[in-house]
Amino acid sequence: MTIRLHGFAAASAAALLTACATAAPPPPAVTAAAPAPQPARPKPQVGAFGFDVSGMDTSVAPGDDFFRYAAGKWADRTEIPADRSNITAFSVIAEMAAKRTRTIIEDAAASNAPEGSEARKIGDYFASFMDEARIEQLGAAPLKPELDRVAAIRTRKDLSRELGAALRADVDAINATDFYTDRLLGLWVAEDLNDTSIYRPYLMQGGLGMPDREYYLGDSPRFQELRTKYQAHVAAMLKLAGFEQAEARAARIMALETAIARQHWTVDETSDVLKANTVWTRAELAKKAPGIDWDAFLAAAGLQDQQRFGAWQDTAIAGLSRLVATQPMQAWRDYLTFHAIERGAPYLSKAFADEHFAFNGQALTGTPQQRERWKRGVDFTSNAMGEAVGKIYVEKHFSPEAKAKAGEMAQNVLKAFGQRIDALDWMSPETKAEAKRKLANFKVNVGYPDAWRDYSGLRVVRGDAYGNWQRAELFEYRRNVGKLGRPVDRGEWFMTPQTVNAIFAPSQNSISFPAAILEPTFFDPHADDAVNYGAIGGVIGHEVSHGFDDLGAQFDEKGNLRNWWTASDMARFKAETKKLADQYSAYEVLPGLNLKGEQVLGENIADVAGLATAWDAYRLSLGGKTPEAIDGFSAEQRFFLGWAQNYRSKYREAALRRIVVTDVHSPGPYRAITVRNLDPWYGAFDVKPGQKLYLAPADRVKIW
Repeated sequence: MTIRLHGFAAASAAALLTACATAAPPPPAVTAAAPAPQPARPKPQVGAFGFDVSGMDTSVAPGDDFFRYAAGKWADRTEIPADRSNITAFSVIAEMAAKRTRTIIEDAAASNAPEGSEARKIGDYFASFMDEARIEQLGAAPLKPELDRVAAIRTRKDLSRELGAALRADVDAINATDFYTDRLLGLWVAEDLNDTSIYRPYLMQGGLGMPDREYYLGDSPRFQELRTKYQAHVAAMLKLAGFEQAEARAARIMALETAIARQHWTVDETSDVLKANTVWTRAELAKKAPGIDWDAFLAAAGLQDQQRFGAWQDTAIAGLSRLVATQPMQAWRDYLTFHAIERGAPYLSKAFADEHFAFNGQALTGTPQQRERWKRGVDFTSNAMGEAVGKIYVEKHFSPEAKAKAGEMAQNVLKAFGQRIDALDWMSPETKAEAKRKLANFKVNVGYPDAWRDYSGLRVVRGDAYGNWQRAELFEYRRNVGKLGRPVDRGEWFMTPQTVNAIFAPSQNSISFPAAILEPTFFDPHADDAVNYGAIGGVIGHEVSHGFDDLGAQFDEKGNLRNWWTASDMARFKAETKKLADQYSAYEVLPGLNLKGEQVLGENIADVAGLATAWDAYRLSLGGKTPEAIDGFSAEQRFFLGWAQNYRSKYREAALRRIVVTDVHSPGPYRAITVRNLDPWYGAFDVKPGQKLYLAPADRVKIW
């Protein structure tokens, strides 16, 4: 649906009437007609004012459980779909975006577009994945070239060459969902942390088939059970591919991956950019990380000419390299064989895809049912040609008016954040000046990139689902490697327009909001402004605040990693953020399982500061007017309910446990109750001492 802002057509008509009057004014004796009545404001897509009142549970006092008050009945009536491990406000919008994207892709598949065109490639990629008969006919045959290479490995040089050839640009040091790859190492090509005018290739730890080192090393019954299931899954995959002695191979693979896990940094360590900002020269690789034949590795990876590398987890990379030299060659062949099968399984015959899901979906996240094939096909096609699909998506589903409204809100949020900096009583004038300079240099991206990615070099063959996936991965890898030595592209987007998410890029000093997140319940240009500012305004404020959280505060206005704080200001900042970490560490998500306050600190800083900034931005937008109550809810209440609506969520237990172990975001209900740190929330809902969420004024965390 194309959304138009209220008043756009009326304003155009008024301008036309004015032009006509200027050209031919009416005779003085003629009485001017009364102005045409303004059209009624279009109804919001959700509820009477943009909020789902029917989802509230008003039997609960907001001061005792604000998530339950705002979304309790929604939680009661909402079932997690059988093909998902959770359901959130994000996933509901993502489902709508997926259906829209499906139509775009299926139309492309049916269009008989010219050979080599983007539409043809989109259509052929999707159609190939949907051609189950062809995929079943091929069976395991698409794996043969890679498995033959692995079987031929005899020396450490051979092994290093294969590891280098398998390297892909599939990690992201700033995005916690992309910290790890199942390849032994991952490559991240991004701005040099010390000089953002140039790119640096970063090597990052990888090599695990389960989500995190804790799954291998943790002693809880849950982790022990998953290790048993994982080893059985490894054996099952090997059997499907026709390998004998699958159990013995699986035991060797499990032993090797456990050794790899012991070398890994934790999530908290990986998030520490000062600790991770290690530069190795080409010559230092062999000295600091002996074991891998780096000449063979880099030549196979197409990186032989690079003279400087980021070693993001330096001791882990050294440890992984040491394992290449010390672990049995047969274990490495088994390991590479399994991971080739595991990575390709979603694009192979049903037996492979089902076994892949049985562990990665059912065992790891508790998801009962595999997603429909078309949904997987839409995701895979978007992964391969995201901006080509996104170009069509924004033409059909994102209006210039929505882009303008969201951009206007973003500017109000930036202005409000600047005022908050000015009002800080604990920050020195020197640090304030640096903070304001950084804020003034923020770039806001709304909807879609200014320039679209070129896919002319990507070869897509109808009927070759597995090959299309491999070529798309290699295409993306080469695109990233191709950045090295070139000027930094400050306009690059790191998400597609059809992605439901938002991002702060510290080295760009930019925030981005794709078209697909600018939808109800997060944003509706026809909704009440209080709800919009609480919802998408809170998201915008969150991303702005990331520029000043425990990570972002280490980057200056050019995106360089540079300390711009006085020592006393940083000490005060850390003291206040520790209060927030302690607050979240006290939340018990499941019996005996608490959140890790330090792990989720950056996101929680952004939530607290972002929501406070969105509140100020909403007040700015009123221009001194006093908003009216709607359906018995004051503007203040509507604002905070809009925020809570962002984080409506339910999780399967296995998925919730995984989030606590691996994610830097708190689960949705705990993000909703960050309101307890904002003074206006207390007045809006008459929250009193003695209620469960009440915090004394001195205990409310105020960072920005």
